[in-house]
Amino acid sequence: MGFRPKAIFLDMDGTILNHQNKVSIHTKEIIDELRKTGINVFIATGRSYDEIEGVVPEGFQVDGVVTSNGMAGYVGKEVIFKHSLSRELVETVIEKARENQIYYELFPYESARITLKQDRAYVENEIRNPKPESVGINEWLSRKQAIKDEIKWADYIEGNEFSKFYFFSRSKEHIESWKDELEQLKQKINFTTSISTEHNVELMVANVNKATGIQQMLKHFKLSESETMAIGDSDNDLPMLQLVKFPVAMKNAPDRIKEIANDVTQYTCDEDGVYHYLKGCLSHLDFS
Repeated sequence: MGFRPKAIFLDMDGTILNHQNKVSIHTKEIIDELRKTGINVFIATGRSYDEIEGVVPEGFQVDGVVTSNGMAGYVGKEVIFKHSLSRELVETVIEKARENQIYYELFPYESARITLKQDRAYVENEIRNPKPESVGINEWLSRKQAIKDEIKWADYIEGNEFSKFYFFSRSKEHIESWKDELEQLKQKINFTTSISTEHNVELMVANVNKATGIQQMLKHFKLSESETMAIGDSDNDLPMLQLVKFPVAMKNAPDRIKEIANDVTQYTCDEDGVYHYLKGCLSHLDFS
């Protein structure tokens, strides 16, 4: 590789997470080894902070976490930076989602994600069996879990700080139509969207993405992009991969992601690809 990073940012879904939404103990152990050598290891994910604990092994530790596609950054439980969707935007988007019968989850900071009770019937209908063939099993399992245990079905929107919206459809045509609606709404209220699969789209504050979150985290640690590696697999990782000195794509990433990467892992996320790649980095370079 010929590059010794001082910081490594790792995506979660499709990268360190397998398609059963779990991080392996081997991945935890290689992160521990890297950190012992003085390399800072971070997570950069579309997931909210509260979603991480349930998918990582006991004792899993990193130096920091960029969550919700750059909306917030944490070192331990300390908030390093945080952006919030406006209440006006939240209410407008929910009204539009209802008009379009689109599955949504709103993520407040510090509390359970929200879907309004009046939208429950059509939201639940989106994850009726059987699973559409083109929907990834990890995304399908996450939606099933959300409906069963994680969504708070609320009478009204609570709180004033929100990290993101997540939208899903079992139909590619439906989600594409919703993306078009969001593009029209951007003409009135500025915000950013990001996609990680063909069946979803997420909504954040304008001009926020994984790259902006990583820049804020690197500044906090007095590090630079030129000292940084990142590993990812999907479209919401593009800003991150384009930012850093050494971008790495997962073997399971689409070709458009691999094309901008300096390297591609030998194994997929279901084969512990990140573990094997980082283990190779340790063995080929003197990280002592």
